[in-house]
Amino acid sequence: MSCDLLGLATKGVAGLQPYHAGKPIEELQRELGLDEIIKLASNENPLGPSQIVLDAIASTKDLSRYPDGNGFSLKKVLADKHNVEPDKITLGNGSNDVLEMVARAFVTSEHQVIYSQHSFAVYPIVTQAVGAEHVVVPANDWGHDLPAMQDAITDKTRLIFIANPNNPTGTWLNSSDLRNMLENVPDHVIVLLDEAYFEYAISEENYPDGSLWLNDFKNLIITRTFSKAYGLAGLRIGYALSHPDIANLLNRVRQPFNNNSLALIAAETALQDVQYIERSVEVNQSGMKQLVLAFDDMGLEFIPSKGNFICVDFEQPADDIYQALLKRGIIVRPIANYGMPNHLRISIGMESENSRFINELAKILSK
Repeated sequence: MSCDLLGLATKGVAGLQPYHAGKPIEELQRELGLDEIIKLASNENPLGPSQIVLDAIASTKDLSRYPDGNGFSLKKVLADKHNVEPDKITLGNGSNDVLEMVARAFVTSEHQVIYSQHSFAVYPIVTQAVGAEHVVVPANDWGHDLPAMQDAITDKTRLIFIANPNNPTGTWLNSSDLRNMLENVPDHVIVLLDEAYFEYAISEENYPDGSLWLNDFKNLIITRTFSKAYGLAGLRIGYALSHPDIANLLNRVRQPFNNNSLALIAAETALQDVQYIERSVEVNQSGMKQLVLAFDDMGLEFIPSKGNFICVDFEQPADDIYQALLKRGIIVRPIANYGMPNHLRISIGMESENSRFINELAKILSK
């Protein structure tokens, strides 16, 4: 009996390629039998979770009960933090989950979705999954070309993805340029402003806090995450801020109990640890300077970044360098799938991890 299962799938899903995450440490250990491995591939916080978060998780005893499906306590803390009403908040299993909710709630095969070249891989995935038309706007100096994105809007456009800072390039948009675009986007278009790396960029002069614009633009959605600066990537929790009507619609497609009890407690506790966030930003800024100086010394071009990562250009296909680093127990991120085959993306690690990467890279390039 033969069965064409691929043929049974929807057209959008059948044409998809799965998302490829950064190589896990355990996988490299199995492949090469290495004991000392550092991972600078997935933009994780090298500090690990804060101690008060670990204590809060450890004190959680009753896991036989379902979590609070509405996330009441976490929403209350987030509402206080952003000075918004709780009905403007949607919780996600990571902010990725929210991206998918938005596509499911607002986009069909009759619509277009606009996003930039070299932007987050999940944008084309969720667009393809709902069968919508991709409108990929060429990047401007590796970043978003906002005037060109605005010009690309048609009557069929339903959603625009904008990442600020952008992953994987680390480029960012200033307040005046971004607000000018939002003021000229028609009402039938939802704009999702992805601020996954907000905490690392907010100290930059003229970097916008999109959450302050919610009352001005009813079609604006802001997404944030606990996976980066808060060090909770393994618990998968993020959120969106939006007009209450948008949040209402997103909650209609949100999976029941999409946030587990430990994630809810961890996120609520993490928001209280201001010193941890300050330390995370300090480590990132110091590590960024460390890598930038090293790249300058090696004569390597790189893209200035406001995230917790940086892309370096080897002016040739970078896969051989990536593989050579793997053999030395260092995992970075190749980004040929983002249309950047000559670049590697390096997540900022602790000083010792950055030093080891720099030393091993110098040895590889000297051969």
